[in-house]
Amino acid sequence: MKVIVTGSTGMVGEGVLHECLHHTAVESILVINRKPCGIRDPKLTEIILPDFFDLSGIKAQCTGYDAFFFCLGVSSVGLSETEYTRLTHSLTLYLASSMVALNPGMVFCYVSGAGTDSTEKGRMMWARVKGRTENDLQKLPFKKVFLFRPGFIEPGAGLKNTLRSYKYLFWLVPIIRWLAPNRICTLKEIGMAMIHAVLKGYDKKVLEVSDIKKLAR
Repeated sequence: MKVIVTGSTGMVGEGVLHECLHHTAVESILVINRKPCGIRDPKLTEIILPDFFDLSGIKAQCTGYDAFFFCLGVSSVGLSETEYTRLTHSLTLYLASSMVALNPGMVFCYVSGAGTDSTEKGRMMWARVKGRTENDLQKLPFKKVFLFRPGFIEPGAGLKNTLRSYKYLFWLVPIIRWLAPNRICTLKEIGMAMIHAVLKGYDKKVLEVSDIKKLAR
């Protein structure tokens, strides 16, 4: 299969890209970034796009793909709901609607997060916005949409974009695995689950941690 990946300069996107590069079923990968990811591989084509709200100049390069692994995201810390909505909901829906128009039959995998509010009415601003984004993605004419809600993510060895806070919290991994195994998964499991979602499908649209781990196997 041929896949598009966004967010590969971030922690989750780098992990997903790593799994795609090493999976024999993934024939080619188009990475769309604001800055270079620093990876060179025969499978990989990279487009540097300063403005993610304008795909007009690259549409010809974005056709013929089977899946879109959307790993792009920003923290809500310090942002108003209006700005966070623009960078989360509006941006995601623009990219998704553009890609499905170019690639009918595409599978879309979106990284949301544990605690996302599907009702769009909860107290947590980020959870409402993520919930609205998930809901609106499911209205687009993709072949399938899978919504990934990882909790605590165990970083992958050798990857360079692990969030700084995770490096200080790494000692908690065995404790979380013991006390709350369904709240933690690895970057490898997220990447493998996305690939398997395209290759095998899954009986749920919303994938919590237990679903991610099951699909990754």
